[in-house]
Amino acid sequence: MATVTLPTKPVLTTDLARQILETSLNAARDKNLRMSIAVVDDGGSLLAFVRMSEQIAAASAEVAIAKAKSAAMFKRGTLSWEQAAKDRTVVLKIPHVVPLGGGVPLTVDGVTIGAIGVSGSSSVVDDEIANAGAALLAG
Repeated sequence: MATVTLPTKPVLTTDLARQILETSLNAARDKNLRMSIAVVDDGGSLLAFVRMSEQIAAASAEVAIAKAKSAAMFKRGTLSWEQAAKDRTVVLKIPHVVPLGGGVPLTVDGVTIGAIGVSGSSSVVDDEIANAGAALLAG
């Protein structure tokens, strides 16, 4: 029988997902924002989530999760889809594309291990809070 060598890849653990979520949560608190924040693995499965207040729209929870899944599946930030959709509305027909900033891939050594999605403010602010969590992986 032939020996098979399988490649290895970094994996987003639940503990790391919670740390990333906490980092974004603290960034939101520092700006006195109330948001929904979701962290998913590379397949888009939810690993960590918080809705900071029941007073924010319940829909923001679903939007945060959708942004995270979109960023993980496409390995690109959702703010780039928002910008692309301005020039090419056909982008809106691509399944699972969320054309709103706030979804950011989580990357280690060039490998996307998951993503974070944030909802509750403007696209630019959502993206800023998501990037605060993603920056935890930068070291």
